[in-house]
Amino acid sequence: MFELIDFSFLVHESADLYHAKAKHYLSSHQLADFRKCPQLYYRKKTQPLTQEESPAYLLGRAAHVLILEGFERFREDFAVGGPINPRTGRPFGPATNAWMEWAETLSKPVLSDSQFAMLVRMKESVAKQKAAVELLQYGIPEGVVRADYCGLPCQIRIDWLETSRGIVDLKTCDDLTWFEADSRRYGYAHQMAFYRAVLSKALGIYVPVHLIAVEKKEPYRCGVWQLSSEVLNLAQKENEQAIDRLHACITNDSWPTGYEEPRVFDFF
Repeated sequence: MFELIDFSFLVHESADLYHAKAKHYLSSHQLADFRKCPQLYYRKKTQPLTQEESPAYLLGRAAHVLILEGFERFREDFAVGGPINPRTGRPFGPATNAWMEWAETLSKPVLSDSQFAMLVRMKESVAKQKAAVELLQYGIPEGVVRADYCGLPCQIRIDWLETSRGIVDLKTCDDLTWFEADSRRYGYAHQMAFYRAVLSKALGIYVPVHLIAVEKKEPYRCGVWQLSSEVLNLAQKENEQAIDRLHACITNDSWPTGYEEPRVFDFF
């Protein structure tokens, strides 16, 4: 257990402002793109695409706000429901003109009643998980840290900073049974190692890292994992090796795909 940590250095800003600054800073997602394909990183960095928010991303963002910041903040950022059809007494569906015209009058995303009910079930599940409750009892949501790391300006936006145990990241998933496999697939260890390393530049110490995962469907199970120091150290080493390659790509203005040479397929 760490002593209480002073997080007064944190920056608090909207998600839109944070993402708008991405062109000036290296983020964990950008580094993940680079590890996958330097050319992908370069194209996203120099030719950012304007994409509509996917339904899955919208629900994930809404879950974070509701679970970590509560109903009051959720109502500030999201709307729920829609206009009522006078013939049926029920809300118009999202595909109807009446619903779309109503949604356009709002300055925030809209969730259906069923989507909101799902988010409430997820929040209730987290509130019943003892270890998750302990991690979220005290802390700061959505804190931003910017620091130079491995010779590059970097930024992170941490879901939750627990005042004695460090980084807590909330993940939503379809099936908790496969969460550990999904964590490997989506590079959560590398993401958290990046967060921990950048945060250490402000704190002067490495803090523990926990993941809280909650299902998006019945039975809405919630679990907690602590990432071991061994896993984080290995992921950090691979991150730093990738940043070394990024420096070389910047110097040489060369952005390979990683598949320039033929490969041997020698396994079943």
